[in-house]
Amino acid sequence: MYLENKSNLEIEMSQTSAQGHQGRSSLRSPEAVAGNFGELRLLQGISERRDTQKLQQSAVLPSGQCVLHSEGFVPVRQEDGHSFSVVNILRGKTNSANLSERSPLLRFSQDDSITYMTLHDPSFVGGEEPWDNSALDLERRYRLGSEVTSLSLSRSSSSEKSDPLDNLNFRLTSSMKCCFKVSKIATIFTIVVLCSLFFSMYPDRDNPWRMLAVSSTDSFSMNLTDFRDNALLKLQVGGPFTGGMIDLTNQEYILIQVEQAEQPGPRRRRTQQVIHNWTIPLHGERSDQILMTKTFEMVSSDPIVITIQAFLQDDEVVPLSMTHQSLFVSVETQVAIAGIILAGVYVLIIFEIVHRTLAAMLGSLAALAALAIIGDRPSLVTVVEWIDYETLALLFGMMVLVAIFSETGFFDYCAVKAYQLSRGRVWPMIIILCLIAAILSAFLDNVTTMMLFTPVTIRLCEVLNLDPRHVLIAEVIFTNIGGAATAVGDPPNVIIVSNQDLRKEGIDFASFTGYMFLGICLVLVSSFPLLRMLYWNKKLYNKESIEIVELKHEILVWRQTAQRINPASREETAVKCLLMQKVLNLESLLRKMMKTFQRQISQEDKNWEQNIQELQKKHRITDRVLLVKCVSVLAVVIFMFFLNSFVPSIHLDLGWIAILGALWLLVLADIQDFEIILHRVEWATLLFFAGLFVLMEALAQLQLIDYIGEQTALLIKAVPEDQRLAIAIILVMWVSALASSLIDNIPFTATMIPVLINLSQDADVNLPVKPLIFALAMGACLGGNGTLIGASANVVCAGIAEQHGYGFSFVEFFRLGFPMMIMTCMIAMCYLLATHIGLGWNM
Repeated sequence: MYLENKSNLEIEMSQTSAQGHQGRSSLRSPEAVAGNFGELRLLQGISERRDTQKLQQSAVLPSGQCVLHSEGFVPVRQEDGHSFSVVNILRGKTNSANLSERSPLLRFSQDDSITYMTLHDPSFVGGEEPWDNSALDLERRYRLGSEVTSLSLSRSSSSEKSDPLDNLNFRLTSSMKCCFKVSKIATIFTIVVLCSLFFSMYPDRDNPWRMLAVSSTDSFSMNLTDFRDNALLKLQVGGPFTGGMIDLTNQEYILIQVEQAEQPGPRRRRTQQVIHNWTIPLHGERSDQILMTKTFEMVSSDPIVITIQAFLQDDEVVPLSMTHQSLFVSVETQVAIAGIILAGVYVLIIFEIVHRTLAAMLGSLAALAALAIIGDRPSLVTVVEWIDYETLALLFGMMVLVAIFSETGFFDYCAVKAYQLSRGRVWPMIIILCLIAAILSAFLDNVTTMMLFTPVTIRLCEVLNLDPRHVLIAEVIFTNIGGAATAVGDPPNVIIVSNQDLRKEGIDFASFTGYMFLGICLVLVSSFPLLRMLYWNKKLYNKESIEIVELKHEILVWRQTAQRINPASREETAVKCLLMQKVLNLESLLRKMMKTFQRQISQEDKNWEQNIQELQKKHRITDRVLLVKCVSVLAVVIFMFFLNSFVPSIHLDLGWIAILGALWLLVLADIQDFEIILHRVEWATLLFFAGLFVLMEALAQLQLIDYIGEQTALLIKAVPEDQRLAIAIILVMWVSALASSLIDNIPFTATMIPVLINLSQDADVNLPVKPLIFALAMGACLGGNGTLIGASANVVCAGIAEQHGYGFSFVEFFRLGFPMMIMTCMIAMCYLLATHIGLGWNM
């Protein structure tokens, strides 16, 4: 019997298979036709001409095959040696001799007849029987669609390997891979179960907030008698506070004292009172309510006395709120736990044991379990608040804009123009792309820049038969470098310029941008020769012919498309079977091509002018009206990005601007098939950032970032005074760079700013704050090039490239990014030392 009737069903496949690979003239890859969901589209509505034609001729297929006609997928079954007939579609005759491994699954001929490809053997046998008894066998046969690839691949591999020793090695390798996979799954699952149990054993912290009021004449005092043997006391105080250190001679502040008695011991015969002081400056307008947190180390289980005093210039009352939390382990133990969790996440990502999104989620679970164990388990509402929704909104909005923009053919057109501008030469083209990316990222968000540049770069590399991975890594490196040039180019710079205490020290938008722009220009000019040195022994051209490269890429995209199909119905299962068989046929052809191919390294294209003419005829703007709409909306969005940084009356963050721009373009473009747009959204990337935000905040709760800042301050204080400034600049620079390459630079920068302000205002240290802040900015921005997850632009670029079939791993990025980070940080360090130590700037 037929599967479920679908009269208006058409499958549009990539035309690269039908047309063959035409060298550099073949620009359109499978994903360029059907988008991020793959090369398969179920398009509603066939032309009336094809709808009115009926089944006219018959043919018979072997058992287990299926064909596609206007009424759906038709399987064929064979029992007891009998064959079942299948009518051809329209008047076209199926000739197996005309089909090859590169034939598309569905192809229309000039006379509108359909040539289809069967699932197995295309040979035909005669005979006719009804279809009514085939449903049960179909149910069993097509439920196994997901296993088609593995079974067929193993069968083809075993048939080609005739040597017994090769077969033995193949079996041993398969067994080792299987054992490794089982061990990996068992280990990770055990850790996840243990973390889940630990997390569920402890309740959420539910300490009530105490409302109080203090003044110059009235103080507040409370006793904690149930502290027991806890190691730490965590205080949270909310009030009209300001950040940074204060000048006690001319500013109002709150003084919190935590007092506890230390019992006699081997070194002390008498009881001694231990007092911890915590000074918090007050805001002059008494308007904003800011939450401040500090952890105190306890020395015994005796009661604790907390006293709050206000030092004000008048007799007004300051309202406050306070809560406390007792923790079970010391700061050093928490930092050790946080370090182990962070190292585990990096092991999962570096060795690609699991996907980086799952690694971030596992690290978040482990960090939350650690917080539960130490007695500081956050509630679900608190964890959700840790996620930076502005960043996620910016990513989502720009992904929708780029998805609609790609439908116009603009990216292909830009690729052809860049090819023409470079005159067929590779390095001028790479330098042009990197320079433009660096300039744009100085004024736009790095993520926005890479989302616009990545599709263009991939198309261009396909034209030149280049490996897009190396070019994309170079682009994202220069994007991170260019973002450090201005106060709005990178989030750490925005945090620094927005700090009120730093503005009082003279670090405003103009002064910060002027100093950073000069230094980053020096770094940028020096980075191009460094990049050329790193790429000196790397072959940017693909080592195989363009036919083999395109065939490999096509196989990868077809396989990804098949894996994304969830066989919820029989028709979807049949489609998945067709796609998997397509993959097998292409792999068979690839093996034949590899056997006869003599490896030759491609040289620069000498016939670029002729190729340009062919490409310009093929790849034009496909929808000029939609292009005008996209360019108009994108121009407004970018203009609003600029105004957001300079006009305070615009109360829209970057996330809101991107979301509103996406809504405008969705309305103007009149998108009917909304799922196609949603399929192009990098949901894995968005989920990765959400997990990363939770992980980094949990590590901050485990005192990791505070510990790094405190240890940096202690090292600076230990240096002799005549060398202190130079050592402080070097230390802050490299600690920031290395830390930003491993953890998110946003919370690290926010934590280090008050540490450096306190350090500069310490009378025993006597350091100017401006050199330290500029060293922090240089290190935090340039350190993002160290690893794949060091900067948001790195992750976004890797996600988009992975959807196009050119994903690069953590190690591939590390091999190029980390040396560039070291070299650029060295240049930036020399610039800082020359200007602050040699020339005495900003002293």
